Amino acid sequence: MHRPRSFLTSSVGAPRHGTPASAAARLAFVVSLGFAFCALNANAARCEDRPPVFSWVGMYMGASLGGAVPLHAGERLLQATSGFGAPVFDLYPSGGTRPGVTVGAQVGYNWQSGPVVWGFETDLSLLDGRRGPHGLFPASPAYVPGLPAYALSANSSANFFASIRGRVGYAWDRSLFYLTGGVAAGGARGPATLTLGARGLDAIFSAPWSQSSRMKYAIGAGFEYAFADNWSARAEYLFLNQSLNTQVFDNGAGYSYVSRMRNENHLLRFGLNYHFGAKSEISGELHYGQHAHNSQNSGNGGNAGDPDAPERYSVHAQTTNVVQAYPRFRALYDGPNSFPSGGKANVGSTSDLFLGLRLWEGGAVYLNPEIDEGYGLANSVGAGAYVNGAVAKVGRTAPYMRFQRYFLRQIIGLNGGEGQRDPDVGSRSEVLESTQNQISGRVDKDRIIITLGKFAVPDVFDDNVYAHDPTTGFLNFAFNEMGALDYAADAWGYTYGLAAEWKQDWWTARGGVFQLSTTPNGFDIEPQLFRQFMSIVEFEARYDLFSQPGAIKFLAFGDNGYISKIDDVIRHAYLAGEFPPSVDTARGRAVKTGGGINIKQQLAPHLGFFLRASMADGRYETVDYTDIDRQLSMGVVAGGALWGRDDDEIGVAGAFSGLHGSRVRYFGLGGTSVYIGDGALSYAGEKNMEAYYKIGFGKNIDATFDYQLLVNPAHNSARGPINVFGLRLRAAF
Repeated sequence: MHRPRSFLTSSVGAPRHGTPASAAARLAFVVSLGFAFCALNANAARCEDRPPVFSWVGMYMGASLGGAVPLHAGERLLQATSGFGAPVFDLYPSGGTRPGVTVGAQVGYNWQSGPVVWGFETDLSLLDGRRGPHGLFPASPAYVPGLPAYALSANSSANFFASIRGRVGYAWDRSLFYLTGGVAAGGARGPATLTLGARGLDAIFSAPWSQSSRMKYAIGAGFEYAFADNWSARAEYLFLNQSLNTQVFDNGAGYSYVSRMRNENHLLRFGLNYHFGAKSEISGELHYGQHAHNSQNSGNGGNAGDPDAPERYSVHAQTTNVVQAYPRFRALYDGPNSFPSGGKANVGSTSDLFLGLRLWEGGAVYLNPEIDEGYGLANSVGAGAYVNGAVAKVGRTAPYMRFQRYFLRQIIGLNGGEGQRDPDVGSRSEVLESTQNQISGRVDKDRIIITLGKFAVPDVFDDNVYAHDPTTGFLNFAFNEMGALDYAADAWGYTYGLAAEWKQDWWTARGGVFQLSTTPNGFDIEPQLFRQFMSIVEFEARYDLFSQPGAIKFLAFGDNGYISKIDDVIRHAYLAGEFPPSVDTARGRAVKTGGGINIKQQLAPHLGFFLRASMADGRYETVDYTDIDRQLSMGVVAGGALWGRDDDEIGVAGAFSGLHGSRVRYFGLGGTSVYIGDGALSYAGEKNMEAYYKIGFGKNIDATFDYQLLVNPAHNSARGPINVFGLRLRAAF
């Protein structure tokens, strides 16, 4: 997983189709056309300054309904591949895709300059009419004598599409003509089963979810009309390309079929939008925030109106691009989960929208769509304290989209009095700043905060102002969470859960319960509530030391699910004679526990120190985070105000990590885990050092030069040390 950014485009491979590029050219053409129209207008001097009849600026949300017509009917061929050796064994089922209805919701944000309107939109819609071939189909007489038919059984497919799209258009009176285009998701074909007659188990072929390595995208155009002060209606056409879905049917005996289906649709839909307007957003910087992990992202522009007035909504975005490389290093051998010893370089990026809407007093809902592209260094393996928490562990050459967070947060005030706004000395109220996944407004100093939905455990737990966010600070896993905090998550770092926080004068108590992945480090989250889950508690105490603020946190957790005890895995390997051992062989109900201490201490204004110490029960496999059973990390971070560059920052940190004896034996026998597995092991504790210098170009754009030294990578003294050099480019608003 990547380290989720707290409240995520470089390209390593181009899409095979030229459509996205042509769409971008069309968008640029519309912008040029709008400005050209103003220039040619007889009143060009007033074209930019004249207030529009209707302002499209601000956040909007709405619903849409329409229809979709597929370009391709579905599978027409199950190609016989390995084991068969001749096309005579190909099968020809009839397709199962048909025209269907689409219904969904959208939310977006617009800017406007004169008649030119631009912005972004994200949407999620159901799309009917998709299913794999299902039933009995006649087989070719030349296929197998005595086999007149074969059966296909298809499970539910991903009958939806989602997208993040840019929009650019031209406004005339209350009308808006626009072009739109961006990255899409959805449309995957569900698991399926092929049965060839009744010839035994080797005649049953099973296929998992379809896979695609190409970019999914949506491009189109629309017309929108504002029929009231806050309402508009629109008609929109989209060409939706959900890529080439590929499924491999395998019988486990060396025979397989391959199904390929191009999933493309013409969509026409009609929608209704409610516009909140620019006045609903606070555009200035508001400090004193709880959960304000990225305070430099707050707001856009100067203060307007009452700085304590609550926002109705918040809109923020960020894009982070990281390139990392290392030269050849000493290694007695390489393994399946090793850094290749000959040297390596990789590029990865994440781009996120952070949308929030106030629903009622103290309650707000948040949505975070994300586009990922590229790869972590060495495809995200090679070290327990992995070197890049800013990009997705699931690497792909083409950009792909996911909704990483969607959750509801309720703040319940416990006093409501007025007073100072100092968050560290127990004032009666304070103002939360406008930042990622936080809506600005005054709240009680003493309060309860409840978060429910899909988010990341580190969004609430194990925070540290000096080391927590790999998009702005340290990149290495060792410095952004407790290394032994094996927290619940899918492969991207997010899960479904409930967290509650009780904040008082000098202390805060937190607790939560979260769903584990279906299998350790899996793509899917456990769907059955409390079948596999994590419980976590944390207590934070705030204090002053020599007139400098600090805090200490005590954390404990337990993972309750189907996980392997490593000694049982090793025992099975010897009894069955199956080497290297695999953690898949001994999974049963168990509870893995752990905990740690987290300290942050300001040493002087713009200078701070952090320390984390953690330990987990290493008798069990890694559940969802990384391959560390004990760790000590510490470091110092200094703000550029100390040397006259307010937006710069420098950080230096070091960490020591280790493994339990059971896991040392497991890796010594050639076992692999989430991030490590060299095929053998000469055990020595992993040591990490990281130093970075961040150059700020204003509050919202920065470049970071990063250096990391890995000694005994993957806890192996037979390899390394490794020198990793990195460059991170980030922009946010």
